[in-house]
Order: sequence, then C-alpha cells, then structure tokens
Amino acid sequence: MASSGIRDRFRAQMRQEVKEAALRQLAEGGPQALSLNAIAKELGVSGPALYRYFDSRDALLTELILDAYADLTAAITAVPRRQDDLAAAYRSWALAQPHRYRLLFAAPLPGYDAHDPRLVAAAQQAMKVLLEAVDPGPAPEPALARQLTAGVGEADPAVLLRAITAWSRLHGLVSLEIEGNFRSMGLDPDLIFAAELRALAAIDQ
Repeated sequence: MASSGIRDRFRAQMRQEVKEAALRQLAEGGPQALSLNAIAKELGVSGPALYRYFDSRDALLTELILDAYADLTAAITAVPRRQDDLAAAYRSWALAQPHRYRLLFAAPLPGYDAHDPRLVAAAQQAMKVLLEAVDPGPAPEPALARQLTAGVGEADPAVLLRAITAWSRLHGLVSLEIEGNFRSMGLDPDLIFAAELRALAAIDQ
C-alpha cells in the first residue's frame, strides 16, 4: 500500500511538471511549439518514458485547456456577479497569462479535436457565470432561440443571446489588447476598456 501511494504521488508530480514545462513552451512559442520530446529533454527523461504520463501531444493539450478553463472560471467566479466586475476579472486573467488565453480562444492546432465533450462542458461552465450577470435583451428569432438553447445551455434564449453578444465584444477587445493593437495605434487600453464598459452598461438601460 505504501509503495502504491508513493508511485501515485510521483506520477501526479511528474504530470504536473510536464504541464508546467508545456506552459513554458506555450508562453515562448505558442501551441505550435508544444513538443513532448522537448519536454522530455527539459525534464531529463526519455521520450518513451514521458508517454507513460500523457499518451500524446493532444492528450496533454486537452489537459492544459481544461486547466485553463477551470482557472478562468475560478477567477470570474471569485468576483461579484456584476457585468463590470466579471469583465475586469476576465481581462485581468487574460493579461496575466496570455498564452493560456490564446490556448482557449485561438484557432486550434490542425488535427486537434476541439469538440471534445469535456472541453465543451468546461466552456459552458464559464459561460454560466456570465449568464448570471446579464439581463435579457430582445427575444431572438425562433430558429436562433433553438440553436442557443441546444448549443449553449437551457436558459432564457434572450439571456443567452445577450451574454454571447456581451462576451463577443469583451473577447474582441481583450484579444486586440493582448496582441498590442491598441498600443500600436497610440491608444490607452485602460481607457478603451472603460469606454467599452460604459457602452455595455448603456445597452442595459
């Protein structure tokens, strides 16, 4: 029993070290730089040995995405359910670790199955937090309402639509900020963000 517990702890530690090394790769070169062989070299183990912990690059990538969704959800769950607070928490999380933000929202790597049910569930869990902070807008047309409830969640379609449109605006703004677009135009991202919050608040009036 004792030896089994030691093995389990060692396995958990190794998996964590692999993920930390992978995150360093992502920060330095993006998802395209992710390489199990490079991670094995960094950790001082053989390539085949590493596959005992993650059987493929995609398996590792999936765990990193799930971890990132869980971390983002925790960050936005920790603040009051007000649109401004959620938006600020979302932005702060993204700016603090842009490599993980890109991992969630940039185009998936060729051949990677981004429709894994676990990933869909994790994304929906994050969306549920946003749903709690928005008021319903105009009712969507019936076809869109059916798509919203089927693809996003079983909530008021008008709330779902408002949440998606609000998130789309916030996501676009944060993505532009992360890539340095506002700075390159001589714009202060903080002022742009504050203006967007005012614009979103005006929609609800």
